[in-house]
Amino acid sequence: MQTLSNGMLAEQTGTAKQPGVSSSSKGYFRNLKKRITGKWPLYLMMVPGLAVIFVFNILPMYGLSIAFKDFKPSKGIIDSPWVGFEHFEYLFTLPNIWQVFQNTLTIAILKIVIGFAIPIAVAILLNEIRKTWYKKFVQTLIYLPHFISWVILAAILKNMLTTDGGMINSLIKIFGGEPIFFLGSNEWFRTILIASDIWKNFGFNTILYLAALLTIDPQQYESAKIDGANWLQSTLYITLPGLMPIMLLTAILSIGNILNANFDQVLNLYNPQVYATADIIDTFVYRISLVDFNWELGTAVGFFKSIVSMVLLVVSYGLAYKYTDYRIF
Repeated sequence: MQTLSNGMLAEQTGTAKQPGVSSSSKGYFRNLKKRITGKWPLYLMMVPGLAVIFVFNILPMYGLSIAFKDFKPSKGIIDSPWVGFEHFEYLFTLPNIWQVFQNTLTIAILKIVIGFAIPIAVAILLNEIRKTWYKKFVQTLIYLPHFISWVILAAILKNMLTTDGGMINSLIKIFGGEPIFFLGSNEWFRTILIASDIWKNFGFNTILYLAALLTIDPQQYESAKIDGANWLQSTLYITLPGLMPIMLLTAILSIGNILNANFDQVLNLYNPQVYATADIIDTFVYRISLVDFNWELGTAVGFFKSIVSMVLLVVSYGLAYKYTDYRIF
């Protein structure tokens, strides 16, 4: 009788457990609801961006079915006959496909690794500048290239590196050297790609680390100075540990970009002479689909890349949540 009355009381007060729903699950969804309802103006601002993503990224995904069809433009996507995985089987028999994957991985990984270290070093050095106006001037100067289109930058680089009156080759001639066709050399082209990409983006990435430096307590530096620590020791034992969470987060999230070697940059700079070292997945898809009109094979390559990228993205976000408590919601 006592048990029955307790159960009725719990049901009346709303404390009875519902079957199949744990208290931890209800707590999670309750907190999620609070976060969303408490910040609804911010989520409302996301609506235009989500609409653009839906129109230009979600709806076109129906076109991925071309990878499984013998696509005939006259029949359209729906009426073209299905061929299954025929194009994927043919893809892996192409003689240069593995070279394309190798180029993509090599260029992307080098950009990630080198581009990860330089912004950290620049942020630490900028943080040591005491004149505010000079610090802002330098920060703006290195930040501006991020907003310049690769079409413009590629034209500038071509003019600088050309063998016919280019600034770099003119300097080489002055010092008695022979002109180098940088953009037509398999030995130099990757170096040009990586150096120009880092130059364009390191200023933007530096801002992230400058913001993280503001969270470090200045009293730690004062205490270290009193104890006789020099600048290098303060950097090693205070600055770098203070930056470690954001460094770890950016390193983990960059895993999702391993197959992205910057299509815009490569397309505007490369040429057939450097296909052996510069042809990446995206440029290969571009040539196969829009130049050779082999839409099925181009779609198959892009589809394969998307699947691998999705797996890497899920893994990177899982690692970010595990080690840095980073979450989207």
